Amino acid sequence: MNAPSAEPWLNVLLSALHAAQLALLHAAHALGIAGDSHGQPAWPWARRVAAETLRLDLGVARALGAALAMTSAAALIAAIALVWRRRRIVLLSVAVLSAACAPWPAPSLWLADAVPTSFRTNPEPLSVASAMHGARLYAAHCAACHGDDGRGEGPLARTLGRWPPTVVGPLLGRRLDGELFWRVVAGMRDAHGAQTMPGFAGRLSDGDVWAVLDYLTVLAAHGGAQSGDGWPLPVRLPALDVRCADGAPQPLAHWRGGQRVRVVALGDRDAPPIDDARWQTLLVTRDGRAPATSSAAGRAACVAATPGAWDTFAALAGVEPQAFAGAQLLADRDGWLRAAAKRGERGWRDADLLCTSAPPSRRSARPSRGGGDALTALLLRIDAQPVRYVQGGFAH
Repeated sequence: MNAPSAEPWLNVLLSALHAAQLALLHAAHALGIAGDSHGQPAWPWARRVAAETLRLDLGVARALGAALAMTSAAALIAAIALVWRRRRIVLLSVAVLSAACAPWPAPSLWLADAVPTSFRTNPEPLSVASAMHGARLYAAHCAACHGDDGRGEGPLARTLGRWPPTVVGPLLGRRLDGELFWRVVAGMRDAHGAQTMPGFAGRLSDGDVWAVLDYLTVLAAHGGAQSGDGWPLPVRLPALDVRCADGAPQPLAHWRGGQRVRVVALGDRDAPPIDDARWQTLLVTRDGRAPATSSAAGRAACVAATPGAWDTFAALAGVEPQAFAGAQLLADRDGWLRAAAKRGERGWRDADLLCTSAPPSRRSARPSRGGGDALTALLLRIDAQPVRYVQGGFAH
């Protein structure tokens, strides 16, 4: 899913506020006001700017932007008044008037509760290895309450004081990485202070927590692709190693070199597809080995060598591993996965575009049409609609 369209000034405002908060955090840490949390400076205040709310409520965002501009102008005018003695009274009057007229919204409209790790980000990109590790941890520690599909309907859910929230869907992308991290580490409590989810600080390492969050990204994509609603939040190609013919494994990012990527799930008896100049072709096999026919001239010969690639891409495509053979996925030049097609589908369709701002009802089930073949038409649409991912209110 792409970010909703917004006024050009909005992301400038939100980015400036985010940068100002980061600068404030590092200044507080340098002065000894802020301590450390999980190896990084800890946000020392109970509140932060609610960028996720400002993106949805443009009226509040405009008022806050105007208030900040008028207050900044008042401070600048007051500073000038200190050195311009002849106009001091006039300038100070203007400064006071500007500050007094600043249309500050109610704090509850633009501030949100913060946690010590609010501004921490995942130190590593999504990878096959982390998603597979997270899947094992999720099954052991989370699925009993949140369910195998992450929708809060696990076998122990009915025994709790309240049903667990869904951990998949668009809500996952609207939370800051650091705040999701904190919820897993510290747990959650209701308005009366009663624990609604245990914390895992003593049982999971920081790396484990990030791996679980990576798996939730894959789990959310699986549910969205399976339902036909599309991926609820954009997903990058997971990092892995690629081996071409008899060469040494190399990182995916280096191998693709900024090109589009077509991921092809190759069954045991399938022949690799012909190489195509429009993309790099990445073969995914059950055992991570390229078939013997890959040596044929003109055939794709680069295979995902990281264990677990088959299961991870199957989940992203919305199918079970045993039904993944023959499926394909497309990633754009920026590395975002954009479309998936199951085995047996005749031609690419608009409905195969799973990362788009268009609602499912507006995606056609018929093959794409354009100046060339259906796949070329889909590629042109992908290039014309780049991903603008919004997480925690900020477009990336």
